[in-house]
Amino acid sequence: MARPDSPGPDDRLAPVLRPVRAGNGFEEALEQILQVVRLGLVPGGERLPAERELARRLGISRVTLREVLRVLQDQGLVESRRGRYGGTFVRARSGVAGAAGGAELRRRVAGVDIEDVLRFREVLEVGAAELCASRGLSSAQAGLLRAALARTRDAPLAEYRRLDTLLHLTLAELCGSATLTAQYAAVRSTVNDLLDCIPLLVRNLEHSQRQHTALVEAVLAGDADGARGAMREHCAGTAALLRGFLT
Repeated sequence: MARPDSPGPDDRLAPVLRPVRAGNGFEEALEQILQVVRLGLVPGGERLPAERELARRLGISRVTLREVLRVLQDQGLVESRRGRYGGTFVRARSGVAGAAGGAELRRRVAGVDIEDVLRFREVLEVGAAELCASRGLSSAQAGLLRAALARTRDAPLAEYRRLDTLLHLTLAELCGSATLTAQYAAVRSTVNDLLDCIPLLVRNLEHSQRQHTALVEAVLAGDADGARGAMREHCAGTAALLRGFLT
């Protein structure tokens, strides 16, 4: 039986932004906005929501939010622009093309337990795919999933990983567990850091896209076994590449 519809297709930040707990408002708000940036939910060059809206969604004061944004600006992740069309804009990521950028990424992931991250990611993703298929999606939810798949199919190479992330986040959100979605957003931001340390391989992306299509078809058909198998195979392919390049 289909569940209530999820947030609308334009609410890209819904999988990540949620009210923070009292006592750690600054730290949790910083964590969530970092995830927004690292997951590419707001692409480089685009503007974050207005301060009033961000503060409302996080349940913090605008003073606290400004402290968070100041940290992100000091880290070179966002920039503030003045004027009628001003605001806080995400800075484009430099990627790994330059030696300095690659060195910074490798420093960031040096302490990551890659096997632990990959196992946790697989458990969450396989579970989400099976849940979506077994419980069913409404017509609106199915439309969201199809649209997310279509964006990856038409993506230019430089945008592929960001749109791939959005497809996986959409599936996680549609499974109906806010806790799973939050945990997946966290682990996916680490996976993206790992992926940024390895090259984009066109043949791998073509293979990945075929797996995406099979996965979405299984979910939409209500084939829980097929969805579980397709997602496990997909996760295994990514894991093989990361192990090969980074371990």
